Amino acid sequence: MDASANWLTWALLSAAFAAATAVFAKIGIQGVDSDLATLVRTIIIVAMLGIFVHATGKWANPLLLPPRTLLFLALSALATGASWVCYFRALQLGPASLVAPVDKSSVVLVAIFAFAFLGERPSPREWFGLALISVGVLVLALKR
Repeated sequence: MDASANWLTWALLSAAFAAATAVFAKIGIQGVDSDLATLVRTIIIVAMLGIFVHATGKWANPLLLPPRTLLFLALSALATGASWVCYFRALQLGPASLVAPVDKSSVVLVAIFAFAFLGERPSPREWFGLALISVGVLVLALKR
């Protein structure tokens, strides 16, 4: 499998797991505070990743990483935590079939941020696809 197909396989697996996340979370937060549910989920994720990193022999002392790396990983973690809190709150308040697609409008924001901060330049065809995603999110989000 070439490198371009490899990223696509992982991205499709990510999408499938994200879909399962929405359904499992919607069921799991019934009658539970969404913030507490997010904490429980996070503890399980940390334990699972710890076991995975250890089992695959990838453990290294994270304190030895370059300061810039640690800073941006910390910022990413804070953004992830905020995203999870908001996502679980939205799932508690709204239907998963609408919350998840609106949440996935983040792909449009990623493209905009990557353009602004990373110098990435999507093609006109890719911008068109992102515009279609935006329109789809608006259609879902507007009241019927």
